Amino acid sequence: MFFERPESGERAILVHIDFSSEEDRENPRELEELALSAGADPVEFLTGSRADPSPKFFLGKGKVDELVDLVRMHEAELVIFNHALSPGQERNLERELKCRVLDRTGLILDIFAQRARTHEGKLQVELAQLEHMSTRLVRGWTHLERQKGGIGLRGPGETQLETDRRLLRARIKAILKRLEKVRKQRDQGRRARQRAEIPTVSLVGYTNAGKSTLFNRMTTSEVYAADQLFATLDPTLRKIELADVGQAILADTVGFIRHLPHKLVEAFRATLQETTDASLLLHVIDCYDEERREHIEQVDAVLEEIGAAEVPVLQVYNKIDQLEDAEPRIDRDEDGVPWRVWVSAVSGEGIDLLLEAISERLGEEMFHEVLDLTPADGNFRAQLYAQGGVVKEAVDEQGHIQLEVRLQMKDFKRLLSRLGLKQEQYVPQAVD
Repeated sequence: MFFERPESGERAILVHIDFSSEEDRENPRELEELALSAGADPVEFLTGSRADPSPKFFLGKGKVDELVDLVRMHEAELVIFNHALSPGQERNLERELKCRVLDRTGLILDIFAQRARTHEGKLQVELAQLEHMSTRLVRGWTHLERQKGGIGLRGPGETQLETDRRLLRARIKAILKRLEKVRKQRDQGRRARQRAEIPTVSLVGYTNAGKSTLFNRMTTSEVYAADQLFATLDPTLRKIELADVGQAILADTVGFIRHLPHKLVEAFRATLQETTDASLLLHVIDCYDEERREHIEQVDAVLEEIGAAEVPVLQVYNKIDQLEDAEPRIDRDEDGVPWRVWVSAVSGEGIDLLLEAISERLGEEMFHEVLDLTPADGNFRAQLYAQGGVVKEAVDEQGHIQLEVRLQMKDFKRLLSRLGLKQEQYVPQAVD
């Protein structure tokens, strides 16, 4: 007889198993952070080690018995695994433990469901949850018992299980249709920005690296930021002003995590499009975190999975306020190009350097020359002023105008083309 599912299950036992395969390993500390972020109250942490998961229970029989005793002792309502479980393993464990069992994927989905605020975010989370649930409809739900067979007991119509599956398929289809409409609207906005050639800078990084705090610091916004995993889920776009570049769009996106469930990557592909189409990625890294190297690798892996591996990256080492003798600075490569900036989003240290580095990276193709203009070039001069590209102006004895111009190369070429002018007409001179 299957158990009745309780309304909620806050008292939780956490389970983490170390495997010999590096690919299957998870971080036990991260499980506790995920559980707390979901609102659970961890009362016990069960650990162990195995060469490979057991097909039936994931754990060995001895660990299952130990887990049964812990559930009884703490009157736990929920057992959370730091691993992905198969539907069969979940079902077998729930039958033995007489309580709900949640795997890592289900836990992350639950956190995402709590964090979603926008219409699109809620649709994406529901889609991922329904697709995850569709493989688990055979679990311990008492009202989903199969229709009984035998003479005189066969009834017409479909079983409750078949009904739920059909309803799930219909709901998934409806969500996909609504998401397609939202994606078209988002694509229209993205194309408008591309037509105006406004660069987009997208914040990426491991969850809890301080992206939203940095976003707020750079944009003077009030996006929700907290010391918890996935504090921000929905993408947020704000305009920022950059020296030598002008307006740019700063995008704050969902944090990444080790073994981010594939269903979530698929569901959030439209949201993550802000990352793949960005002019520059700011990879925010918690420099105080001892596991920052592993986190960098995980973020790089997700970026490759969503097709953003070729987008230029500027690393932002955040939280220098927690390090001794750490000063804000820009690290440059052998060509003098910024590749890493040390900042503190909380104190604001180094933010000016970060904006400087972003401007350099986005403004690598700058036209910075002194143009020798005649009075007949009055319209050209006016257009250069209108674009905000004039740094300094002087007039010589012949009435020629010495105009120091600093403008993005693409904007300068577009202006020349619009006015029917050739670049060779204007001989560069040295700036005094």
